[in-house]
Amino acid sequence: MTEKKVILVTGVAGYWGRRVALRLVGETGYRIIGLDREPPAQEIQGLDVLEADVRSPLLVDLLRAEEVDTVCHLDLVETMQPDDVAFDLNVMGTTKLLDACADAGVRKVVLRSSTAVYGARPSNPAFLTEDHALRGSKSFGTVRDMIEIEKFCTGFRWQSPGLMLTILRFASIVGPTVDTPMTRFLKNPWAPSLLGFDPRMQIIHEDDVVEALAHAVLNDVPGVFNVASTEVLPLNKMKGLVGKLPVSVFHPFAYWGMRFRERAGAALAPSLPIEPDYLRYPWVADLRRMQEELGFTPRYSAEEALHQFKEQCQSTRGLQPSAGVSGNDEKLREIIEQRRRMREHQATTASGMAGGGQDE
Repeated sequence: MTEKKVILVTGVAGYWGRRVALRLVGETGYRIIGLDREPPAQEIQGLDVLEADVRSPLLVDLLRAEEVDTVCHLDLVETMQPDDVAFDLNVMGTTKLLDACADAGVRKVVLRSSTAVYGARPSNPAFLTEDHALRGSKSFGTVRDMIEIEKFCTGFRWQSPGLMLTILRFASIVGPTVDTPMTRFLKNPWAPSLLGFDPRMQIIHEDDVVEALAHAVLNDVPGVFNVASTEVLPLNKMKGLVGKLPVSVFHPFAYWGMRFRERAGAALAPSLPIEPDYLRYPWVADLRRMQEELGFTPRYSAEEALHQFKEQCQSTRGLQPSAGVSGNDEKLREIIEQRRRMREHQATTASGMAGGGQDE
């Protein structure tokens, strides 16, 4: 009997980890392990869940013991403002995970990123290829962390050529259940544009994000890929499709409000969960590599995603607070040892049965 390949999904207690794990557990020929500091709120049938932190020094032992083939790393905390605790989990956690994967002989790692890492600038070309410089806004916490992760990955590829690395840079994500900067912007009663600016925008449906990540896990497609619906829509048209009023603000007020949230700009700041530059300048990603090399085509068009967002939008749970390392490495050590003994027992039992069959 052929052994099943082991896929480990980090962050299974979070939104993306849970959804990707749910998508993968039905795949034939794979055993799916979920890893997080806490168990998922709802049990996922067929998912083997382990409670551990990706920053644990014992992670390499776990990866070896479970003979993990592929890791889909989705244990990221999203924050509006730069945050030291989130930085430690997002950036330091990812670097430690990648080092552990290389040491343990893991074959492939898949990471989620964003096209926001390119930055929104008046000098941007019409379409940003994957080779474009990462000049995203570092005043937005998650974008800053993703840029740092990708910079580390650039050097990591040279240091660990035997580990296949796939990074998917997603456009603004929209859907009925997901909580993202774009959905928070579009849910706002006003969702103001900047007066005199109507940049072209890209989005992708939340279901297509899950499918793209699963596609990268199940297929060997190393490299960096922009992922978005093929339609490019002006921001004001996007707002119109979800029924928003054509409200605009003078752009200096938007910047002032973002910088001084605690003062007079506090009323404006919640209307702009997206940095003003991203509502002012273009940041449209080139999708040729997605289509030709990744071999992925989103199911939903941009307009379909926005229509579904408008019709089916429902309350979503807020961002989960970040947590430090639990310090419960002894528990993880016991889990690794217990599972090793179980496999040895199973192997001994199977060998005995096989030997008994030959004597008959």
